[in-house]
Amino acid sequence: MMAGSQDAPGRHASPENETPHPQGSFFGRRKGHRLRARQADLVEHLLPRLVLDIATQSPPDLAGLFDPPADEVRLEIGFGGGEHLIAEARAFPNTGFIGCEPYVNGMAKILTQIEAHDIGNIRLFAGDAAELLAWAPPLTLARIDLIHPDPWPKRRHWKRRFVQDSTVTAMARVLKTGGEFRFVSDIDDYSAWTLAHVLRSPDFAWMAERASHWRQPWGGYTMTRYGAKAEREGRHAAYLRFRKIG
Repeated sequence: MMAGSQDAPGRHASPENETPHPQGSFFGRRKGHRLRARQADLVEHLLPRLVLDIATQSPPDLAGLFDPPADEVRLEIGFGGGEHLIAEARAFPNTGFIGCEPYVNGMAKILTQIEAHDIGNIRLFAGDAAELLAWAPPLTLARIDLIHPDPWPKRRHWKRRFVQDSTVTAMARVLKTGGEFRFVSDIDDYSAWTLAHVLRSPDFAWMAERASHWRQPWGGYTMTRYGAKAEREGRHAAYLRFRKIG
């Protein structure tokens, strides 16, 4: 994702505009519309203070990336316009949040919000989420969110979907026991794909006990602009929650 949006929050670009990474499963444009002067200034001066450098050795615990150290750490893969990530960070000030997004304009938007609200519990990664998961220490995340990722609807592009057997394994490695992977999509095929891939892993259990648990958002969920647009157009999302077991 990340799963960030180029045309709307929560969506990646089309294949014609992609910048594929040979070692990762997160595809998307690196650049989009020209940044405004203030956005460019934030990318140049604020982003370096918040960005994670995975070329260095990972810390023993990601909670130490925050000052003061976070009570727990969550990851959002592909935060798009940043509405969900900003809302979560403001609602849980003692939790550390890592936002992963390769799209420069998405970074610029969230930096504007971080500055405006003086948010200190967000760190950012401007690259491939699969590489970030490989870098992170084991059993260190309380939650991973993937909100309206690009569904890559054409069969020949399915290998570019973030949810793959390899990334499910990678998420299981970094999630604490009892931690959650949360997935939202208004594309039925991708929701079914995700359910199938996660449930065949011995490391996760689907938390739904009745239909309302996946047809309706969980409590406190912040709807993204893309999600609101999908609802207006009659597309209903699935809200999937999986608990790390074992």
